[in-house]
Amino acid sequence: MTEPTYHAYLEILGNELRPALGCTEPIAIAYAAAKARSVLGSMPKGLSLRCSGNIIKNVKGVVVPNSGGLRGIEVAATLGVVGGDSEKQLEVLGVVSSDDVARTKELVAAGYCSCSAVQDVPALFIEVEAVDCGQRATVTIERSHTNITKIEKNGQTIFSQGKSAAPSVSEDLRRMLSVTGIIEFAEQVDIRDIKEVLDRQIRYNEAIASEGLSKDYGIGIGRILLKRYDSSDVRIRARAKAAAGSDARMSGCPLPVVINSGSGNQGLTVSLPVMEFAKEWQASYEDLLKALAVANLIAIHQKRYIGSLSAFCGAVCAATGAACGISFLHGGRYEEISRTITDTLANIGGIVCDGAKPSCAAKISSALDAAILGFEMGTKERKAFGNGEGLVKQNVEATIRSFGRVGAQGMKGTDQEIIRIMME
Repeated sequence: MTEPTYHAYLEILGNELRPALGCTEPIAIAYAAAKARSVLGSMPKGLSLRCSGNIIKNVKGVVVPNSGGLRGIEVAATLGVVGGDSEKQLEVLGVVSSDDVARTKELVAAGYCSCSAVQDVPALFIEVEAVDCGQRATVTIERSHTNITKIEKNGQTIFSQGKSAAPSVSEDLRRMLSVTGIIEFAEQVDIRDIKEVLDRQIRYNEAIASEGLSKDYGIGIGRILLKRYDSSDVRIRARAKAAAGSDARMSGCPLPVVINSGSGNQGLTVSLPVMEFAKEWQASYEDLLKALAVANLIAIHQKRYIGSLSAFCGAVCAATGAACGISFLHGGRYEEISRTITDTLANIGGIVCDGAKPSCAAKISSALDAAILGFEMGTKERKAFGNGEGLVKQNVEATIRSFGRVGAQGMKGTDQEIIRIMME
């Protein structure tokens, strides 16, 4: 592996695997609103938002963290203004108090904040306008959750990087990803280069999974799995851990998670099963970190073709990545991992995303069930679906592109219909 490619992979991991408090879509709204207040320089008299349909879809059903169980765009924006710290970005709501929550309830009930849907914008688009006594500040976020593309005050642009501004990880870097390169990176990586970012993923995501299993969050998918199935089976425990983390996160648990591809649920799905299999197999800490590098990068590689938000459920990509990390722990390399990817995507490459909400935990469990089957088929049994069978192509890279095309292009109409139904 060349030195530039090696450092590109390190940069991708460092940029993508960041801590976030709660579901990233309401947090991005809170961040934009807190930033608008900072630019305005005073407490706004009111807020107005313009958001893409995908943002509305992903905020509608999820509890805003540290809000006392409140949901919705108006709550996220208002709480961000009242008590958020824009300097903390995706942890913007980590500092809010009970007084801030009480004030937020009052303001939302009084119609302090309004939101409208906007067409012909990126799937991830948020514009917050804050007004106070003739003063006006507007903050626009596009394409990734902290990617501010424009700031205006009183009609004057004070910051702009254009609508074509790149997300947090540039497209050029992600173009360098490949299944072959990811495996080569994991085999050659100096553990010191990945220890900090992956150790944080282990600590944060394990903590919220344990929280989800210890308390009754949401529907409690993780707890149900351990109660109704064989909890001595590592495959059940792997699914339960990831589902429990989502149970907690979707129900407003204030613990942070380390995200993948802009999503906390995907960060949980891609990491916790690998960690559970590593415990079962008594893998070394070094081997666990290498397997997590494989899992995270495979998930990011798939999402490059789909984008941050679409009708294609991101848990599928994350679960596929997790299965690849498990395969790597088991000794799998290019052939085994390629079959694992193919067998997983050919099975469940069509779960739809209808927003962030408690049922995400169930989708995570189902996606991981299929992904672990993909590992059993592709790594242990050395079997794979063949070229021309549905969306499967002649090699793994072409297959990944094939499913990415469905997610990015083929499911556009599905996404629009889902949004219409949810907004009725």
